[in-house]
Amino acid sequence: MPTQPTPLLQRKHFLLGTFASNCSSGMSVTKVPERWQNSWENNLKLARLLDDAGIDFMLPIARWIGYGGETNFHGNVLETVTWATGLVARTQQLTVFATVHTAANHPAVVAKQIATIDQLGRGRAGLNIVAGWNNPEYEALGLRLAPDHETRYAYAEEWYQVVRKLWQDPGTFDWDGEHFRLKGIHSEPKPYGAMPPILNAAGSGLGREFATRNANFLFTPAIDLERSKEEVAQLRQSAQAKGRDVGVLTFSHVVCRPTEAEARSYLAHFGQENADWAAVDNLVNLQFAHAQSFPHDLLALIRDRMAAGHGGFPLVGTPEQVAKGIISLAEAGFSGTTLSFVDYVEEFPYFRDTVLPILRAHGLREA
Repeated sequence: MPTQPTPLLQRKHFLLGTFASNCSSGMSVTKVPERWQNSWENNLKLARLLDDAGIDFMLPIARWIGYGGETNFHGNVLETVTWATGLVARTQQLTVFATVHTAANHPAVVAKQIATIDQLGRGRAGLNIVAGWNNPEYEALGLRLAPDHETRYAYAEEWYQVVRKLWQDPGTFDWDGEHFRLKGIHSEPKPYGAMPPILNAAGSGLGREFATRNANFLFTPAIDLERSKEEVAQLRQSAQAKGRDVGVLTFSHVVCRPTEAEARSYLAHFGQENADWAAVDNLVNLQFAHAQSFPHDLLALIRDRMAAGHGGFPLVGTPEQVAKGIISLAEAGFSGTTLSFVDYVEEFPYFRDTVLPILRAHGLREA
């Protein structure tokens, strides 16, 4: 059995990562010309900036077709397992997740892929498990999305149990389950770390049961922080009742400028005046139809947030205001947040130089 510590799971500070840099336009459904170009060169530049700054992880979105509109938001996407492999090979400290749809990827293949990345990065590979929600993508792949969450998560549960056994079992075994029948299967090498960190975005009750039973991190939006405080506490209690410690992560969008007026002016420019509203509405409608990642009673209220940052928590204003927003997420009980920018490479250095020192002074990040 591997015994090496897993770097991300050893960190006790408030975690910071980036989200969706493998996707065209990142998290901003905007038409502005400076919107994120998800080239390999840009992703590598970003990874090196994050690595040097001590940022904890990068998280991609696995996407197979775009959302239409004028920009075809997320129509250009770097595949996440190969993307993660390249970034782990070119960084020193950064954990890089691969996002994997259970229905489109055999668990024995994924187990070996993630173990290989983990060997390459000496414990810096992570796995984000997606049970499925986006029906047009399933149709594009010739797959059927089960209409009920029970079926989706029963499949994901068995899928992950196979992956975990392949990572942990020292020998060959047979598997005779409802969804998989495997004979004489084994997987070597094992992951370098004790176990790669597992992440799962979950909004439904069944999804959250899956996440608190299997994941190290449950990923959920922060829309109303008073509501989030209760939600995070309940999720932690649910995990503790299973004998587990599960961190709750959220996602944020950053517009940080020297003055609040500059930040709000730019937010209005890219997230209102130049939003790709057709793509936004396609995204919102799909969330309503097939997903429970966002609470449906709040989803209609955050159309503007969907344009600016895919529904992420807004961190808008001066460095002090942005830092205060991150501190408020920590006070609500979150273990960390991802960050997105209209242009990650251009905007992250200002965040690094102005916001991170405030977070360190406040004790949220290691000095």
